[in-house]
Amino acid sequence: MKNTPTSADTTNLFNNTDPAIVWGKVQDTICLFSPDFDFTLIQTVYNDVVRLFRGEYPGYCAIKTPYHDLPHTLEVFMCGVRLMHGVHLSGDRFSDYEITLIMVAMLMHDVGYAQLEGEESGTGAQYTQTHIFRGIEFMRQYFGTQDMPAEMGEAIAGMILGTEHTKPFTRIEFNNDRARMLARIVATADITGQMADRAYLEKLLFLYLEFKEAHFGSYKSTFELLSKTHHFYEETRKKLDGALGGIYQNLEFHFEETLGVRRNFYLESIEKNMEYLKTVVAQDEVDYLTLLKRNGIKEKSVSLSQKSTLD
Repeated sequence: MKNTPTSADTTNLFNNTDPAIVWGKVQDTICLFSPDFDFTLIQTVYNDVVRLFRGEYPGYCAIKTPYHDLPHTLEVFMCGVRLMHGVHLSGDRFSDYEITLIMVAMLMHDVGYAQLEGEESGTGAQYTQTHIFRGIEFMRQYFGTQDMPAEMGEAIAGMILGTEHTKPFTRIEFNNDRARMLARIVATADITGQMADRAYLEKLLFLYLEFKEAHFGSYKSTFELLSKTHHFYEETRKKLDGALGGIYQNLEFHFEETLGVRRNFYLESIEKNMEYLKTVVAQDEVDYLTLLKRNGIKEKSVSLSQKSTLD
């Protein structure tokens, strides 16, 4: 019988900023349901995506988008791997090929923010409305350099398309129901992974800066974005339960197996964020930032805002 998880255990679930630590967690989780999985290919992709974000990938500068950064991708990746384990425990088994497809799609779902060397104007956030298609193009070119099968690239392209928040998931064409289910895992991980982040509300200050740079949306201030986030969550929850098939519920099986309690810590974390959000937006617009204290994000967002004004 496993011990009841401590506060430190649950906090550590969302501490996924170090690529080396995350990779170890991923390997451990995958081996729970595919003990003989060959990590050779996915480790190559993982290392190259980390290099791309850091500006170490040939021909590209570092990805500078403050919200859609490397920790964001690592959170989504870790959430998706846990979700795959939960789905497996529910009785729906994956082939190693399917596991690989899902992991590559999660790792590459935001690489479309990357900029070529010599084209580094802005942060890359100007590609907000095109980053999905830019990312798919990068993935296809990458597959060509790695001599990966074209059919694998096409399958992954559909999964990346599923993370396009402005396009209804139901309007995306998949070859079959199985391909749609795999894409649901990627799209669900993208939503739950980021919204469960303990610093999600603070990071919305970064997201506002990205939207402003991209001339996306009609938000006049960070306060307005925060004020509308609860409605966004309500609509997102409908998507999770509807078009995405409620697949997030399978995270309970993962935590029952690994922590000994049948709880969905991702959903709980999201709902805590949304509850605290009510307190934040109830403040006067002048004072609300005093309640957003995590990770020095408030100070960084002010600095970035001032820098963009000067530029």
